[in-house]
Amino acid sequence: MSSSTRQRLTLTGMVSGALLTGVLLAGALHLPERSSAQQVARRAAAPLAADPAVRSLESLSEAFASVAERVKPTVVFIKAERTVDSEPAFRLPPGFERFFPWGPDGPPMGPRYREAAGSGFIVSPDGYVLTNAHVVDGSKDVTVRLLDRREFKAKVVGTDPSTDIAVLKLDATNLTPAPLGNSDDTRVGEWVLAVGNPLGENLTFTVTSGIVSAKARTLDLPNRTDRSIQDFIQTDAAINPGNSGGPLVNVRGEVIGINSAIASQTGFYSGYGFAIPINLARKVMEQLIRNGRVQRAALGILVRDATANDAQYVGLPEIRGVLVQDFAPEGKAAKAAGLEPGDIIVAVDGQPVEYTAQLQERIAFRKPGEVVKVEVARKGGVRKTLSIPLQRVGEPTETAAADESAGGEDRAGATSMATLGLTVAPLDRETAAQYDLPRDLRGVIVTGVRPGGPSSEYVAGPDNGGPDIILSVEGKPVTTPQELRDALRGMKPGDIVTLRIYNVPSKQRRIERIKLGAPATR
Repeated sequence: MSSSTRQRLTLTGMVSGALLTGVLLAGALHLPERSSAQQVARRAAAPLAADPAVRSLESLSEAFASVAERVKPTVVFIKAERTVDSEPAFRLPPGFERFFPWGPDGPPMGPRYREAAGSGFIVSPDGYVLTNAHVVDGSKDVTVRLLDRREFKAKVVGTDPSTDIAVLKLDATNLTPAPLGNSDDTRVGEWVLAVGNPLGENLTFTVTSGIVSAKARTLDLPNRTDRSIQDFIQTDAAINPGNSGGPLVNVRGEVIGINSAIASQTGFYSGYGFAIPINLARKVMEQLIRNGRVQRAALGILVRDATANDAQYVGLPEIRGVLVQDFAPEGKAAKAAGLEPGDIIVAVDGQPVEYTAQLQERIAFRKPGEVVKVEVARKGGVRKTLSIPLQRVGEPTETAAADESAGGEDRAGATSMATLGLTVAPLDRETAAQYDLPRDLRGVIVTGVRPGGPSSEYVAGPDNGGPDIILSVEGKPVTTPQELRDALRGMKPGDIVTLRIYNVPSKQRRIERIKLGAPATR
């Protein structure tokens, strides 16, 4: 046998031995028969439909798709053209005005027009559309586009800025209306979809999903007045500029709200959107369609939500109800019926009242002259039911903001009221003239509020929205610091006292209930 033949046989033996060793080793170690990539492919191909969790997700996904398919044909894209003030063409240099008849701002440019965009949804087959008032307010020309790209010129039937609701009318028939649900039955945590036209024409008929994050929200909006009714549904479904007026719908495809506002430092979606409850919008819509305007009734009172101190003071087992602060100009009937500042309204005609917007909704859309039964809670657990005729609401006024320029340093002669955490001073003629106070106003002016003290969240000093003037304690008028001290005599830390207060910047009276603290120790 030649040497080359022996080398080939030797090499063949070595390779065969290596293969045999590999097979035996694989068997001993139980190595997989397939590669990792093959195993991943085989696992990915395995069906998951039988998994209960997957079936639940498929059901939710199918529900969202079905709702979107049902609702999108009811949603409209709104373009509103409005007149805005024109900018001057140029400004003349000083001294040249007398050579030109149009004055220093240059020749007149004529009116300019700006186009705004928003959303809305159809509420009747014959062409009524619901949207936000701020989408179409002041508009010269309103155009509505449907999902199928048809366009109509819309007539503005009426707007109600106090609720930010508007109704449009299209000259069309056989349209698809959106079913309206019951927003009162909506619960926090429910899934919802927001449908609309965010950020211009490129993103029309967009659908986003989320949950109801909260209910009964109020917002400090720029157009808010003393007649505004705010009872927003909060959602984390993405809402952006252009979504205004579009529907917020539940998983049954029912509209439960009108998307209206966002809370954002940038002006774009950051997790918090707000919708007007459809039950409130429906009441406004019906009046606008019937009368072209909303006729409101009122009790003629100024109110705020009750606090924990208020509830304890009147013996309520839970914190609810609305505190009567003072009477409005149209509040003579309520005063004559026996309503008093400091009362907590807990029900109207047997329906519970939890917060301010709920009271407004119970009252505002009734007829002036109608008599309602108002149940109130008073000190010591006293309950009374008063029959009060409703009054016609006057013109709204802008909500007053605190005027920080009205502040100043603590006055000389200020007296400390340790159990209240306040310093106060007499209301002399000079101070009354400085603040242009009513001539018959008597009280003590708050010159300082101790941070973290009993009154820090309730009473305003000169540098934080005040000054406030304390008019009475537990119904007893106080005109000097000593009278205030006497009114507090015999009360101990933990007792709750009622203060009647006049706020200088807003020129409004109100009620505050303060839980007294311990006297300061040195």
